[in-house]
Amino acid sequence: MNIKKVEIVPIKPREGLIGFASIVIGDCFYLSSIGVHTRLDGKGFRITYPTKKVGDINVAIFHPLEKELSKEIERAIFEKAAQVFA
Repeated sequence: MNIKKVEIVPIKPREGLIGFASIVIGDCFYLSSIGVHTRLDGKGFRITYPTKKVGDINVAIFHPLEKELSKEIERAIFEKAAQVFA
């Protein structure tokens, strides 16, 4: 897949969450509300995909199924996060 656009909206930090990312994949698929967090060791970033609470269960809204796509999304978001939070 080809990630065309990455945007990050910073927020007031809360429990490691520092912003939300949105991406466009291949000019035809838009994903948003991807959480951008600082890593627990404070070095770098990590991401979380959105979920919805149904009763006591958190249900995934979306997430990559292929490891290669997951890594490509992470790289794109981490690069943009490094620029935004420099």
